[in-house]
Amino acid sequence: MDICSRVGTNIRKLRNGKKLSQEELAYEAGIDRSYLSEIENGHKNLSIVMLGQIAAALGVKITALFAGWK
Repeated sequence: MDICSRVGTNIRKLRNGKKLSQEELAYEAGIDRSYLSEIENGHKNLSIVMLGQIAAALGVKITALFAGWK
């Protein structure tokens, strides 16, 4: 699994664990829901700023988005 797919999977797991819809998380992170969907499916290469926004919206450290990456 490449890093974009791993990060997207981790974001989806964290979002689901917090019982947030894509729309709710996207709103909190200041991004479009369709863009979040692309991220979760591993189709987007994210900037550090975007990773920070998503981590903050999820209430986790940015390192949580990289869990399982070797």
